[in-house]
Amino acid sequence: MASLRAVLLHSLVFLSAVRANITVYNVNQQPFATATSISTSAGATYTGIGAYDPINLNPPPLPNPLPPTQFGIQLQNSAANVVGLSIPLSGTFYGFSIEMSVATQVTRSRSFIQVPFLNLMALIQARVGSVNIRVGGNTQDYAALVPSLADGKALEKQHVANQNPTNTPALLFTPELLYLMSNISALVNTKWYLGVPMNDTTNLRLAVAEYGERILGNNLLGLQIGNEPDLYARHGHRPSSYGPGDYFNEFGQIASAMQADSNIATSNNLIGPNIATGDWTPEDVWNTGFVSAYTNNLNMLTVEHYPDDNCAAIYAGMGTPKDPQTEFAQYLVHSAGKNTISAYLNSSSIAQAAGKPFVMFETNTASCGGFPGLSDSFGAALWALDYGLQMGYSNFSHALLHVGGQDVYYNPFTPPPTNQSSFHQWTIGPIFYSVLAVAETLGTSGAAQLIDLGANGGNDYTPGYAVYEGGSLARVALFNYMTDPSGASSYTATISVPGATPAQVQVKYLVAPAVGEKFNITWGGQTFGPVFGSDGRLQGTETVQTVSCDQGAGTCAVTVPAPGFALVSFAGAGLNGPSSTATFATTAATQRNTATVNPSVLATSNGHSGANRYLGSTSEGSAQGNGARGAGVVPGVVSLIAAAAGAALLMKGLSRQL
Repeated sequence: MASLRAVLLHSLVFLSAVRANITVYNVNQQPFATATSISTSAGATYTGIGAYDPINLNPPPLPNPLPPTQFGIQLQNSAANVVGLSIPLSGTFYGFSIEMSVATQVTRSRSFIQVPFLNLMALIQARVGSVNIRVGGNTQDYAALVPSLADGKALEKQHVANQNPTNTPALLFTPELLYLMSNISALVNTKWYLGVPMNDTTNLRLAVAEYGERILGNNLLGLQIGNEPDLYARHGHRPSSYGPGDYFNEFGQIASAMQADSNIATSNNLIGPNIATGDWTPEDVWNTGFVSAYTNNLNMLTVEHYPDDNCAAIYAGMGTPKDPQTEFAQYLVHSAGKNTISAYLNSSSIAQAAGKPFVMFETNTASCGGFPGLSDSFGAALWALDYGLQMGYSNFSHALLHVGGQDVYYNPFTPPPTNQSSFHQWTIGPIFYSVLAVAETLGTSGAAQLIDLGANGGNDYTPGYAVYEGGSLARVALFNYMTDPSGASSYTATISVPGATPAQVQVKYLVAPAVGEKFNITWGGQTFGPVFGSDGRLQGTETVQTVSCDQGAGTCAVTVPAPGFALVSFAGAGLNGPSSTATFATTAATQRNTATVNPSVLATSNGHSGANRYLGSTSEGSAQGNGARGAGVVPGVVSLIAAAAGAALLMKGLSRQL
């Protein structure tokens, strides 16, 4: 019986202002299916799950000639005197795009929420107030909401061939997935994006909009209409003649159907055109009159883009696989992000003129799961940090980093295979450090403005940005892409602010021994630890350096190691992380008996496709071919009870019924 195999919880509420101690259990998970992938780089071969690939790439050679290691940066204190500042930006700039087919691997179910995931999101919330997450991707276009699935599962994938990178599984999901999202929002301030399926516009499936709006309420930010429609014809999802005009018409068809649906109250939260800039450019869509025609329906204008792809290493007939070691150097320069974004500068101006946010709705290092040793390196963290700030400077309002299954390399975070959850914790990818660093760089005001400094004569290896808030200089962000253990390639930037040089500045560093490093990474002296080594909380004591300035000369000298990133705070704006973060300490075990929580307590309270990828599942039954069964909803059992403000307090807002 499903009820006898369900996830059970024994949870104690502790009197704590900032911690909720949670014990979670699951039962009878079948052995993890054998998953094999082979990556070859720098002469090494690894056979195993991609997310745990130990391969390290060698740092590229130092540039010749070397950039100057002593240079000045002169800044204006007043934003009014700076030409070319970005639009106002929020510290919530970076969010996440979770492939729909693997959503429950990361988050589990509403009756068992993955506590490390909550801890990670709480770190962002503590810095900037909230976090934005999209559940979608290729799989959303072939998804169908159904009332229920066997054994209470939230998701069920159908088998398809894997020779097409977007030939994704037909995906069935239940309202359980939406309740899970709502329950996460009740614990951590999380906002969500969903997508309306678009594979069959003859028989529209609007249930995701109906149920999403009803269950998520104000936590639903918007609904994506079409995922990478410019690739539909290429991948056989539309006739070869399918073009921007056809997408224009289909978008209108869906918008009209939603307006006519009495179960959908909101009609101005649609998201498009979501193209990958593959077979169309954004201008091809703008030229149809898309923005003006649907301005009353559109919440934002969006694109999706990866700067490279690793598809040939996975799918037959896509050419010669690329060597990650060769590709590595292309990510370790400032021009990498600038070149990626250059195709969208006109579009960001069009969005501003229309009064719409312009959003990078899905991105990461490389499509088809990223590159081994590259996408999971400190170099990728520097790239993502620079790329994010460059997007902000180019007037993107925010961007979503894609999260796939166990067999991809670029994940910001990955849970362990379920049958290892009793002795392994989560693995935090280097790019998650970038998310925290971008959040702290942009700050909490929601009105930060960026300027690319063209530092060090515009050198590609030593870029920098200035951040203005409230009309004044607040922070400076400095990068060093070089790796030099001797220290000779560390540089010192002498920053001057005429008439406003402070007595001292604070400096917080993101550092690692080399750009190929995976886990020996620290942000302000804190780390998430090694593979299988994190419960989602930062480890160690935060360290922020204080640098005295020469007020006579009007300068502050800041050293940036090779490799590394330095965030410099001016005007008394401190860099210490939040004094308290609501975290969810956890221990997890499998195949244990425990007690349940009385249901009456809470009864009234309120990319990568994953298809045929041998994904290790953290949700019973979501991995194909391992004989596992799904836990799904456990009637009368809920898995999270939290304590806050020093008193036992049940978290309100946990969704229990339609």
